[in-house]
Amino acid sequence: MKDLGKNSVSRHQIGEEAGGQRIDNYLVKLLKGVPKSHVYRILRSGEVRVNGGRAKPDYRIQTGDELRIPPVRVAERTAKAAPPVSAALERAVLLEDEHVLALNKPSGLAVHGGSGVSFGVIEQLRGQRPQARFLELVHRLDRDTSGVLLLAKKRSALTGLHEQLREGQVKKYYLVLVKGKWRNQKQVVRLNLHKYLLASGERRVAVKDEGQESHTVFELQRAWQDYSLLRAELKTGRTHQIRVHLAHLGFPIAGDDKYGDFELNKQLARTGLKRMFLHAARVAFRHPSGGAKVVVEAPLPPELQKFIDSLG
Repeated sequence: MKDLGKNSVSRHQIGEEAGGQRIDNYLVKLLKGVPKSHVYRILRSGEVRVNGGRAKPDYRIQTGDELRIPPVRVAERTAKAAPPVSAALERAVLLEDEHVLALNKPSGLAVHGGSGVSFGVIEQLRGQRPQARFLELVHRLDRDTSGVLLLAKKRSALTGLHEQLREGQVKKYYLVLVKGKWRNQKQVVRLNLHKYLLASGERRVAVKDEGQESHTVFELQRAWQDYSLLRAELKTGRTHQIRVHLAHLGFPIAGDDKYGDFELNKQLARTGLKRMFLHAARVAFRHPSGGAKVVVEAPLPPELQKFIDSLG
């Protein structure tokens, strides 16, 4: 164990990247290794001061606030392996300014670590950009899905984009190849989705009346004898929404290893398609600084374009 501030009071000035957070959440992150119960105790006892006064645990710190933190003992942290440096991630940047970063995420790369994955997109980018004081995911993509992924470089950008997501102002469009001949030029799908866990602990989603409302609009882009290329617009952002909607309708996504046609997937792998054909092709939103409309597009990855070309 070690003392924070060498047995003395420490002072922290809140920068723009931390403004707007609850003080309890900020201290839990800052005082890694200190039990949450102790963090709440020093808050409630008034030992933590904000601009000279007491603060309740739900107080939202503001840029420029000065925090006075008493000496606390934190656990010594063991050194963690550094995330790998990926030049491919830097090449995948589609748009970047001081507020937002948009990335063309490759298939097979998780957006964050966990569940057997040591490092995801967010950990790698933070490791490659040590100067970045704030970098957070705005939304998520499945590991096997490629395409546009938004990250925020300021807390104000994160909260602004999250508000747009809640209000349905962020427009997200995917390209998806399904087995079968799609019948309608445009089809609106509203099906409730329920999340559950397999005995192995793996997450799954099924269509159930008691599930969460979900809404996808599908438009036919191109059709072949055995496959259809669709554009999917997400109106809600439920886990595995496009995958489960299509599987339930009898049009499994080519290469989907969770809800797809497993025998077909084996055949596709032998002919060169070794991943799920689901790509986040376009995201439109209002810039969190100024409100200008921003449209970010990611072209189909070469392996997906190659498979489309092979269909003739």
